[in-house]
Amino acid sequence: MPGRRSILTAGATLLADPAFAQPVAGGRPLRLIVPFPPGGAIDILGRLIAERLGTLLAQTVVTENRGGAGGNIGADALAKSPSDGSAIGLIGATTLCAAPFLYKSLSFDPQRDLAPISNVTTGPVLCVVNADTAAKRGWSDFPALIAWSRAQPEQVTMGSSGTGTTSHLTIAAVNQATGARITHVPYRGGGPAISDLLAGTIDMMFDVMPALMPHVEAGRFRPLAVSSAERLPFLPDVPGMRDLAALGLGDLDIQSWNAMMAPGSTPAPVLAQLNETVRRIAADPAFVERLRPLGYQVLTSETPEALTARIQAETPRWKRLVEISGARLD
Repeated sequence: MPGRRSILTAGATLLADPAFAQPVAGGRPLRLIVPFPPGGAIDILGRLIAERLGTLLAQTVVTENRGGAGGNIGADALAKSPSDGSAIGLIGATTLCAAPFLYKSLSFDPQRDLAPISNVTTGPVLCVVNADTAAKRGWSDFPALIAWSRAQPEQVTMGSSGTGTTSHLTIAAVNQATGARITHVPYRGGGPAISDLLAGTIDMMFDVMPALMPHVEAGRFRPLAVSSAERLPFLPDVPGMRDLAALGLGDLDIQSWNAMMAPGSTPAPVLAQLNETVRRIAADPAFVERLRPLGYQVLTSETPEALTARIQAETPRWKRLVEISGARLD
């Protein structure tokens, strides 16, 4: 099924250095696959990057949404794309590190069929609840939510952007550590889950922050915790996991990260050029400031090989989170 596309041409946000601008794939339009539907956090990030890529590479960038299967449909589309630099994708840690243990069979091998370009962002996921629901049920803080769930098992519903995503694995770890029994409700992306949370159809979410923060600021969502060990500077009143040690969460520290990848056989010189371009985007103060209030920290890889090393180093930890979740998909 064709994904939704948005065309962003070389434009105004970031001034290109004419000496640097060297198109890839012969200057043909560059496809940037976003493996979630429009409206969610990854979609927001992908469009910000696409705009700046078009400027720095002096060519058209086409953002293509391929949602489903927790990001794996988009990753599979990327793996099967031409390996000439004309296709790249914004792929999450769970697809790269957890998917092989979550799915009984995958139509692609993340470490064989995808080639690394650079890490792009990292950051914790934020726990938010529907503000009206929280007021009715007395969820003034995270311990109150956990206590309510213990007393009324499976009555709290948590939406996520899909089974096996960081959101899902986080709530599985929280349930195991605290004895809560919060029911996971997977969606085909963060956007539809947020819509249901706004409507009160579900009660809460653990998700990345860019799509959640506008609703927090508007008072529609109440933030109760972040999945990192420490608090975030711009949410000083929201506890991190170390603050919740009394609930058994003191050792939990989950960071969601996203990386720019290419099809597996993409030539090394193209990967190196794209790595340098992504790092130039990340060095732009305007880009950094655009992401900071939303909970994303910019974190790039010095080389494509450095990203390979990170994927290999973090895979055992994500495997353990999958085991805790008990999830297994066809």
